[in-house]
Amino acid sequence: MLMVIDIGNTNIVVGLFHGQDLVQDWRLYTDPRRTDDEYGSILRSLFRDSGIAPGTIEKTIISSVVPTLNETFVGMIEKMTGKNALVLGPSLYSKLPVRVPETAVHEIGSDIVCDAVAAYSAYRAACIVVDFGTALTFTAIDDSGDIRGVAIAPGLGTAVKALFRDTAQLPSVPLAVPPSSLGTNTIHSIQAGVVLGYQGLVETLVARIRSDLGKDAPVIATGGLSHVLASVSTVFDRVDGLLTLKGLKSIAEMAG
Repeated sequence: MLMVIDIGNTNIVVGLFHGQDLVQDWRLYTDPRRTDDEYGSILRSLFRDSGIAPGTIEKTIISSVVPTLNETFVGMIEKMTGKNALVLGPSLYSKLPVRVPETAVHEIGSDIVCDAVAAYSAYRAACIVVDFGTALTFTAIDDSGDIRGVAIAPGLGTAVKALFRDTAQLPSVPLAVPPSSLGTNTIHSIQAGVVLGYQGLVETLVARIRSDLGKDAPVIATGGLSHVLASVSTVFDRVDGLLTLKGLKSIAEMAG
């Protein structure tokens, strides 16, 4: 089996592929303070509960936007499986069907590259990925497979946490669609401003990106909070919460 690991700022998503099928996936909280032994204990417990032996993992690939955890996970994987893990980075970009701008090779997040690979492999034409993570990212790929650029905004959860942290009287609220754009209590008022406000942000930026690409490119939404706006916006052609894992799988196969 192939194990793919997407280390994000808020969550770590682990997926197991048997052939073309994703047979298991888990989501963990990201904690840079944990050691390789602690993460190993968590993963071994998840493997055991799922009836999967770590020894069946033939290859592991990691995408990480938390550099301090790279060594932790590489060490943990070697202890668990007896094999070295592959960490996605600039050395692999030349093998991919998408091209990263030279000016961004050492800046672009590996999760963005994974999303771009999965989306372009699906369409083989210009497309846009909107990833709802800690940051809200918009990645545009043109017909030739060039990553034309990325737009970044605070994520939905980040916006709500900032309100809760930086104001004295506003509570933390669930990210859900409010009954109206005019909230009549604090919870609905925040949901209207954040959820419906972000709907406008997403739809406006997608329109601008399509204009810059010069075509009505399809849009794929991904990330843990993609479902929040998918229920109120018609701008998405597809919603795939596992797009990053699928991109990692493709990259593992391309890397040989």
